[in-house]
Amino acid sequence: MRTKTYFITDAHLGSGNDSRQREQDLVMWLRSIAPEARSVMMLGDIFDFWFTYKHAVPRGFVRLLGQMATMADDGVEFHFFIGNHDMWLFDYLEQEMGVVMHSEPEEMVIDGKRFLLGHGDGMGNQDRNYNFLKHVFRSRFNQWLFAGIHPNIGFPLAHRWSCNSRRRHSLADNGYLGDDREAIYRYCSNRQLERTANGDATFDYFLFGHRHTPICRPIGNATYINVGNWIENRDYAVFDGEKCELRSFRPDTSSADSLSNS
Repeated sequence: MRTKTYFITDAHLGSGNDSRQREQDLVMWLRSIAPEARSVMMLGDIFDFWFTYKHAVPRGFVRLLGQMATMADDGVEFHFFIGNHDMWLFDYLEQEMGVVMHSEPEEMVIDGKRFLLGHGDGMGNQDRNYNFLKHVFRSRFNQWLFAGIHPNIGFPLAHRWSCNSRRRHSLADNGYLGDDREAIYRYCSNRQLERTANGDATFDYFLFGHRHTPICRPIGNATYINVGNWIENRDYAVFDGEKCELRSFRPDTSSADSLSNS
């Protein structure tokens, strides 16, 4: 019976020498959850880079896209929250398999629990350089310019930038930094305080990615979960209608281990 909601983030498919293995593990995971999955929330950076052309599809990822299409045709609902690496995905998945696309954090009520979901880039981030780049990449004019570059030139340039960006991110990532230094955690805490102050219904769960670090921390009576990544750990989260928890997929046994709180 399909009653569970699954969350995954930061697979960065297309990067590194093990990208094919990561994709195969991701497909194996999707197959393992298909009998119980009501919906799958992809919280961004599933692809290390993607650009949706009007009349062409970038090569690769056919195993993942095929499995998603099979599950979507079978009634599983997919949501995709674009990240800072795959923000040029546009409407391809929406048109091909009915994936619901989100460009900003989204509030959802699932089985009576209130969730705030998103990728997490730029939240509470006062880095002017990053905010400028985000504005540049989301400019329709700049997207039109990139579409005019031949893929044999444009894609290597984009992958080089993506690799450098991910390397800087990994060098700056020292694991859990503490509540006061985790930008996404602070953002979620502020959102919860605003809801409380306004007398609005507060959130039960906050789920994000981007940090590549599995984190599970309380925010008052709510829970903040950073789903981690699919590069080293094969992390994901699952909500069974009552509780949401972090898990790690083990491809060798097609099973999962629960992760303890950070």
